[in-house]
Amino acid sequence: MYRSFFAVLLLSLPLHAAEPTKSRYETRKDHDPNGIGKFYLDREIAHVMGHQAANWLERPEREKEEQPKKLLKALKIEPGMHVADIGAGSGYHVFRMAPLVGEKGRVYAVDIQKEMLRIVTDRMKEDKVANVETILGKENDPNLPENSIDLIIMVDVYHEFTYPYEMVEGMIKSLKKDGRLVFVEFRKEDAKVPIKEVHKMSERQVIREMDEFKQMTHVETNKDLPWQHVVVFKKK
Repeated sequence: MYRSFFAVLLLSLPLHAAEPTKSRYETRKDHDPNGIGKFYLDREIAHVMGHQAANWLERPEREKEEQPKKLLKALKIEPGMHVADIGAGSGYHVFRMAPLVGEKGRVYAVDIQKEMLRIVTDRMKEDKVANVETILGKENDPNLPENSIDLIIMVDVYHEFTYPYEMVEGMIKSLKKDGRLVFVEFRKEDAKVPIKEVHKMSERQVIREMDEFKQMTHVETNKDLPWQHVVVFKKK
């Protein structure tokens, strides 16, 4: 009886043992104090800016430092589009994009902090904005509807994602055919940009990380902004 039992057990086992999966991420003891010690493709992930600093997102100097009007022009937003702002924060860009998509369009404000989304919701009510929708995302999932988004932007936030691979994977699923995924990041190539190093990203690093996703292709990098570059990818 025991012999037949072990014979069945052996037959049920796979012929080859599965190889252990290597993690996409690594933890390093020695790291930048402004980072979390977790690395992805040799880049340290930065600490998330908390909702307590929401006022900094709305600072008057941002108009000069980042020139959001130039960014909006580079994004080529058209009426009727469905646009998602991942890491929307206080809605600085959300409420600039809402008039551009018009009544038939929609802007999704996605954030993992309920407090940030509350700020957006309060402003929606105050300004009577009807084409903005808030979405509570997760660290590894933007929680966007599949095949429904024309344009996704991430402004100074991708470098803070705890799970960048999984987040991009989720965003790609939500994009329509020919949908665009846009990284707006402080230029690491420029030492004069007065931002902490882990909160900067080079164009090369952005492209390297997007090379993991063969369904996306790099179409352009706009370098017209004072401190940031706008790295654009399109879904094939």
